[in-house]
Amino acid sequence: MTVLRISILFVLAAVAEIGGAWLIWQAVKENRGWVFAVLGVMALGAYGFLAALQPDANFGRVLASYGGVFIAGSLAWGIIVDGFKPTIWDWVGSAIALVGAAIIILAPTSTDATAETAL
Repeated sequence: MTVLRISILFVLAAVAEIGGAWLIWQAVKENRGWVFAVLGVMALGAYGFLAALQPDANFGRVLASYGGVFIAGSLAWGIIVDGFKPTIWDWVGSAIALVGAAIIILAPTSTDATAETAL
């Protein structure tokens, strides 16, 4: 259940942060108006709360892991919303970032008995 919860929170956080940044981008770069900017700020605030709901208590670990999810999510958003056509290097880089994120957030920590015996 914990891996499922972590995954759902990361996906929701990605939608909130990427969506919020996109809304602000639309307000500033595409002159879509202040309503887009306000909605973007609200979405970015929601991202902060969603990230704080992660079961891991270490801010740095959660945000570092989220970085990989953000990379993949940003490319997905670009494909779905903006018609972005990724290169093979975009796909490879995204996969590497997701593997790195999974290692950071799912690997045993020094408080786990298995991690202590491995050192």
